[in-house]
Amino acid sequence: MQSPAAPRRSEVLAALSLAIDLGLGQPMEHMLRASLLALRIAGAAGVDAAGQGRIYYANQLAWIGCHADSFELAALFTDDIAFRADYYNRDQHGLPMYAGMFSHAGAGLPPLARVARWTRFAATGSGAVRTMIASHCVSAGVLASSVGLDDGVAGLLAHTFERWDGKGLPAGVSGLDIPLEMRIMQLADTAEVFLRREGLAGAVAMVRARRGSQFDPALAGLFLDQAAALTAGLLDVDCWQAALDLAPADAPLSGGQLDAVLRAIGDFADLKSPYTAGHSRAVAALAAAAGEEHGLPADDVGELRRAGWVHDLGRLGVSNQVWDKKEPLTALELERIRMHPFLGERILSRVPGLKGEAALTGAHHERLDGSGYPRGLAGAELGIKQRILAAADSYHASLEPRPHRPALTPADAAARLRREVSAGRLGSEAVESVLVAAGQQPRRPHAAAGGLTPREVEILGMLCRGMTPAEIASTLFLARKTVRNHVEHIYTKIGATNRVGATLFAIRNGLTEYGAPTT
Repeated sequence: MQSPAAPRRSEVLAALSLAIDLGLGQPMEHMLRASLLALRIAGAAGVDAAGQGRIYYANQLAWIGCHADSFELAALFTDDIAFRADYYNRDQHGLPMYAGMFSHAGAGLPPLARVARWTRFAATGSGAVRTMIASHCVSAGVLASSVGLDDGVAGLLAHTFERWDGKGLPAGVSGLDIPLEMRIMQLADTAEVFLRREGLAGAVAMVRARRGSQFDPALAGLFLDQAAALTAGLLDVDCWQAALDLAPADAPLSGGQLDAVLRAIGDFADLKSPYTAGHSRAVAALAAAAGEEHGLPADDVGELRRAGWVHDLGRLGVSNQVWDKKEPLTALELERIRMHPFLGERILSRVPGLKGEAALTGAHHERLDGSGYPRGLAGAELGIKQRILAAADSYHASLEPRPHRPALTPADAAARLRREVSAGRLGSEAVESVLVAAGQQPRRPHAAAGGLTPREVEILGMLCRGMTPAEIASTLFLARKTVRNHVEHIYTKIGATNRVGATLFAIRNGLTEYGAPTT
């Protein structure tokens, strides 16, 4: 079966935009549809191809920085995702903005606790929000650079929350000082939400109300004049394919380029919570090392490493109100957590060249006894790669602190993994490979290829060096007849008839150094 083509940058970033949508409290493909609308507005406004290329990518990544501040946002407004979803409903300045913030501050807390949260927010909230917005813009720019986009895209993202009237954040930039591409993106982003929820009339009313305040009046006027044409068929089109069809020309990513993009995406997924900083890189390295220890082919080891980088992408779709909770989780909160591997798999599976990584992502919390999630797979339904990634993730997560528990020591984490094996939840071979890779278990000698004994491997290495049976016997202080018997057994086991055939076998199986596997 032919392997899928290597992913293009546009495909991987389109998939990332689906994860960003979930963190915004919007349905997947919001940002892709907004990108289509932004490109239509840009075309009507006479923006050149280079500018449209910047709009294409910047629009999909504009909100990624918000996820890096989810911990702080949830501390202020309880549910970071609900707060972002409500962001579009108000013209974000002055009284409407503060009314929205106060409606979320302390949401769900008892009355006295909520009043205390309001008081604290009144005293410090404005500065905290400004700091978060500045951090968001920097983070989004860093991601844009990390995934290989040019400085023009990163520069645009610094203006994501500025406004035409100068009442935006973080710097209060106004009017024509905001790049034209960003002014178009701001209009398209919000207009898509109203178009989807309230139809064309709702989108038109919103743009008219915010013309000259949030939005460039000239661009708003263009939208109002051509609203029907600009939005025609937008709610019915296959946004994924339509967006990819309009992507700036990009060749398939090389292995190193793909690794860099996926590694950067994993880093940003980990920023969702301070408790998971660096988690995905560590799991990727451990899973790949365990795969090598287990003897998996290089392609499978690479797939494990890439899946490790992105296995927690679905975390963006779950509120930090849940991830960072110290108290026991409710049944509903547990169900939300149980969905994150499925969300990650669904997102990554949209990219044809990442089907293997998607399948591994979706199974990294499954368990052999069927007690895992999200699908309750068991036994033979879980291959060795799924088992290794699950064990690597479980081991390294134990080394990291969580809101409800401290970090375990490496020895305690290893003991915990062994208990999971005894309980039938994790595979013994996968756990052994992970613990060896983590330095928590001695490496077990591997059986030699062809069923050769250690002595036969030693003699095979000498044969490969052109030594005669007599020379081998003298070196090993063995009888010549014993050596001849060994040689006959070696040839029979490996299917060789002469030294050349035996040498080719040894080379293919890393046995050329007198029994020591080559590295």
